Amino acid sequence: MKFNSASFLIIIASLALLTIDITAQDKLLGKIDFPNSGDEAAQNDFIEGVKFLHNFEYADAARAFQRAREIDPDFVMAHYGEAKSHNHPIWFQQNRQAAMEVLINLGETLEVRQAKAVTQREKDLLMSLEILYGNTAESEGLLKEERDDLYMEYMAQLHEQYPEDHEITAFYGLSILGSAHEGRDYAVYMKAAAELFDVWNKNPEHPGAAHYLIHSFDDPVHAPLGLPMAKVYSEIAPAAAHAQHMTSHIFLALGMWDGVIDANMVARDVQTTRQKELNEEITVCGHYTWWLQYGYLQAGEVMDATKVLTTCAERIGAEPSSGEKWHFAIMRGHQIIDTENWEKAQEWTSDFEAGTGGAMNYYFTSALANIKTGNIEAAQKNLDQLVKTPESVERDIQVNQIQSLLMIEEGNTKEALELLNETVAAESELPVDFGPPVIIKPSYELLGDVMMELENYEQALEAYQNQLERTPNRMRSAAGKEQAMAMISK
Repeated sequence: MKFNSASFLIIIASLALLTIDITAQDKLLGKIDFPNSGDEAAQNDFIEGVKFLHNFEYADAARAFQRAREIDPDFVMAHYGEAKSHNHPIWFQQNRQAAMEVLINLGETLEVRQAKAVTQREKDLLMSLEILYGNTAESEGLLKEERDDLYMEYMAQLHEQYPEDHEITAFYGLSILGSAHEGRDYAVYMKAAAELFDVWNKNPEHPGAAHYLIHSFDDPVHAPLGLPMAKVYSEIAPAAAHAQHMTSHIFLALGMWDGVIDANMVARDVQTTRQKELNEEITVCGHYTWWLQYGYLQAGEVMDATKVLTTCAERIGAEPSSGEKWHFAIMRGHQIIDTENWEKAQEWTSDFEAGTGGAMNYYFTSALANIKTGNIEAAQKNLDQLVKTPESVERDIQVNQIQSLLMIEEGNTKEALELLNETVAAESELPVDFGPPVIIKPSYELLGDVMMELENYEQALEAYQNQLERTPNRMRSAAGKEQAMAMISK
């Protein structure tokens, strides 16, 4: 979809021009102020590390902090930063062992580490990690989720103690987002936004404020509030691939497909440049390419989407990682389902054990394609494989989708619709995805398709409208809505 206002066209034009030369940009990552007691010679690396943290470029953050530590081996805040790089709140990931190796390098015990911190602020920040990683009497032995909550409470205390400290406020806001363990919770996300706006208003170049506010608002209801950050975040941190990508969280939530495409093209190119610098394997089957392909599909640019998937499929034919296989499976699903080119399921194939990442979407897509091409026996076999994948709400929804369609094929339409409506209700209770649908055939949309085939156009229209509220401007639902309206008006 082309943007309908000149301002949006300006945004996209500016994104398209961001062909980033990281060397020339000299790691432009935003503007922050983080006073500390480290050696002056180590400051550039330390500040760069903090900026990388805010931009979720965790590996580069760790490298920057390590460089700072090489210059100043007793640099307390450099140890703090590197240990912090092993905690990824939004992704609910934590490598406690790696973090503890860094902290122990600073001092064997909590007490020794506290003694090395020069200022009370440094002692307080260091203590926040002791809580986060379970090293205090209060947090020892607790689950990660419980430690996340204690960490957030402690960061709230620090925010109250240091109300003008932008780094503490930003990390406090992030800790709030990281407490939403059950998925998106609007109250939690708005609480984080309320704290982060103070930093954003006073320093609109702060990478954490822009980044975390986008995360706070990347759903269809609140996404308009995130447009100011989406307009500028890519320019705040042009050297961070994740910053380029993050703008598309808002664009996708609003169904602005040109924005999704341009942002992820730039993110992919920045990532590729950095990987070449580090002599790493180029990512062709990952997060940015997944969003790029989905944007192409929703914009109707099928050939471009096919090129992205084909490159990914070639990588899968070699020795892919589990993450690459997961992305291949979901990209394959979007390609086949959103184009309704069901025969392609026989072309884009790979081996998936039932317990491996990506197996759920791989076997769901194959089962659906088999039903659409009339191969019911093959569909049942793929359903059997789907049932063997790890249990989850998403797995159960996709199992029920296939079962309902098979029941229709058997003539049990009434029972099928009962099951499908139960499935729709179950998916509607899930938080809205902050990206392309992980349930690759959304249940409302599937219900709309089934109702169209049954010539129940009023219910089809209602189903498509409900889906468009969850996934604005999604191509298949929008097309279904138009078809239903056309049939109703006859």
